[in-house]
Amino acid sequence: MKIIVCGAGRIGKSLVGYLSQGNNDISVIDKDQRRLEEVSKEWDVMTVYGNAAHPDILEKSGAENADLILAATNNDEVNMVACQVTDYLFHVRKKIARIDSPEYLDPVWCGLYNEERIAIDLIISPDRELADAIYNIIKIPGTTSVMSFSDKKLSLISIRCPAGCPLLKIPLSNLEMAAPELKINIVCVVRNGKSFIPNNDFSLEQDDEIYFLVEDADIDDAIHAFGMDRPSNEKVVIFGGNQISLLLAQKLEEDDNITSCKIIDEDIDSSKQLAMQLNNTTIINGEMLSDVILDDSGVSSADVTVSVTLKDKDNLLASLIAKESGARSTISLVNSKAYDNLVSNLSDSIIIDNSSVTVSGILKELRKSKIVKAYSLGRGFGEVWEIRIDEDSQITDKKIIELELPENSKLCAICRDNEIIYPNIYERLKEGDTIILFSSSRAIKRVEKIFA
Repeated sequence: MKIIVCGAGRIGKSLVGYLSQGNNDISVIDKDQRRLEEVSKEWDVMTVYGNAAHPDILEKSGAENADLILAATNNDEVNMVACQVTDYLFHVRKKIARIDSPEYLDPVWCGLYNEERIAIDLIISPDRELADAIYNIIKIPGTTSVMSFSDKKLSLISIRCPAGCPLLKIPLSNLEMAAPELKINIVCVVRNGKSFIPNNDFSLEQDDEIYFLVEDADIDDAIHAFGMDRPSNEKVVIFGGNQISLLLAQKLEEDDNITSCKIIDEDIDSSKQLAMQLNNTTIINGEMLSDVILDDSGVSSADVTVSVTLKDKDNLLASLIAKESGARSTISLVNSKAYDNLVSNLSDSIIIDNSSVTVSGILKELRKSKIVKAYSLGRGFGEVWEIRIDEDSQITDKKIIELELPENSKLCAICRDNEIIYPNIYERLKEGDTIILFSSSRAIKRVEKIFA
C-alpha cells in the first residue's frame, strides 16, 4: 500500500513505526528537517520537506499513486486542506485526518466532513484516545489496559501477574476448578517480551502479562480471582500540562470517585490556560521533579500518578520518583521501544504505548476486512478485531474449524442475540453474529484473506 504520512512529530512517528512493519511504501512530509532525518534513520521511508497542504509537496510525495493519506500534523487546518487537495487533485481513495480542536470535533459540525465538503473519511484525535485509555486504567485499578467491545458489554483487559497471584502454576485447563467465579477467555500472554496464544497445558508465571476477554459485569470477579484487588483510585497527580492532561482532567472532574486531581506543569503560559479551562483541578506551576513541587502536589499520598509530557525520559523518571516517594501506582506515556522493560520490575508501574493507542484509531481503515472496531496490542504483538458477519459473508454458516485460521490467531468470542459465547472450534457462525478475533502480527495478512 502506498501511504503518505503528513507530520513527523509524536503522532506521525507513531504511525510510521507501525506501518513500517507491513509491506507499505511510505512517504513522510514535514516542515522540520531534523524530524525528517530522525524518521529516515529509523525506518526505510521517503521524506519530503515542506508544507503538507501544498499541492507541489504532495505531488513530490507520490500522491498520484497513493492509496491512503494520514494527515497527522499538529495543525488541524493543514490536515484538512491536505485531505481536500489529495482528494480533488490526486483522487486518493482514503483520507484520514488528525483533528484535535474541540470546536472541529463538535457533533454540530459533523456535516463538514464528506466528499462534497471536506473530503475526510475518518477523523482521529490521538490525544483524546490516549486520555480515554489512561482514564479506563484509572477506573479499574490493577489493569494495564482496558479495551471495550460489543457496545461496552465485553472488555479486553490486560494485567501483570503479581507474585501472590493465586492462579500461578495452575494449567489453564484447571482454572475453572481453581476459580469457579472466573468467567474469561484468555486471548494471549506476553512473557519475556514475546506474545503467544497459550494452550490448555500452559501455566501462568509471575510477571506474565495476560490479555483476556471478560463481560463487563464479571470484571470485579476476574480481578479478584487473579489477586489484583486494589483500592479505588481517588487521588491523581498528572505530570505535564498539555492537551492529554487537559482531556484526562476533564474526565476525572466528572468522576464522583475522584477526590483530588493535580497537574504539575513547568510552562507558565500553559499552566494559566489549564487553570482557565478546568474547574476542580489544582494546577501547580514549577519544575516537575523539584522536591518542593513534589511535596506540594502530594505525590507521596497519591493513588496514581500519570506522566504525559512529550519526553519519554521525563515520563519514566517522574514515575520512578513518584513510586519511590510513595505513590501507589504510576502510568507513563512512552513512544520508544527502548524503554519497554525499564519499569517492568516495579509493581503497579504501567507503560502506555503511544503508538498502539494511536494506531488503534486507524486499523479498521487499513485492513481489508469489514471491521467494526480494532485495537493494536502492546508493542505490535498483534491486533484484536470486532467483525460483524453479514448475510453475504463467505464465512456465514461455517464452523470455526472450517475457517482454517493460522496457528497464531484465535476466534475468541461470539456476541449473539445479546449473549456472549466463548466458542469451541465446532461452533457454527451465523448471520448477525459479532465475533472478536485475535491475530498475531505475523498472521494478519492470512487472517485478512479469510475475513475479506
